[in-house]
Amino acid sequence: MPIILDLFLNFVKIGFFTFGGGYAMISLIEDVCVSKKKWITHEEMMNVTVIAESTPGPIAINCATFVGYKQAGIIGAIIATFGIVVPSFIVIFLVSIFLENFLEIAIVAKAFAGIRIAVGILILNAAYKMIKKMKKQPLAVGILICACVAMLLINIFSFNVSSIMLMLSAGVFSLVLFTIKNTVNNKGGKPL
Repeated sequence: MPIILDLFLNFVKIGFFTFGGGYAMISLIEDVCVSKKKWITHEEMMNVTVIAESTPGPIAINCATFVGYKQAGIIGAIIATFGIVVPSFIVIFLVSIFLENFLEIAIVAKAFAGIRIAVGILILNAAYKMIKKMKKQPLAVGILICACVAMLLINIFSFNVSSIMLMLSAGVFSLVLFTIKNTVNNKGGKPL
């Protein structure tokens, strides 16, 4: 099968059968692109996820664009992106045409309640796989633990913290650590 068609069909499948948005799709994208098709490595998947989260646009679309570009250049990026977007567009378009009060239908509301649980499990699965395969450097583990504790405290005590300020703070903190690490490594010291 030509790579363009293969990219399109696989990303259409991911788009049709993954509910819950980009985070829920990460697990399926990793399964298809890393495990089955071997289009990218696990390291690349982790890097793409971080970069896709940091750039504008939905994370799944950014991941699809990267994988498509890596496999078939600009055309691959366009086809993979189109493949992951088309299913959502079709479903939303059909729902908007035929069912004005779609979520008020009892069976649909119950189905979405069940889907919400499945989405949470998919997101936890993706996080677990990434943490499991992450290099266990003390600094990285420390940052992970601090970030989790900070987010829990913010949610438990309902602090009014801007997500933009959190992202900027994390960026500045990472830049400072990167600079310190490079300085220590260049002077022949022990790496962090």
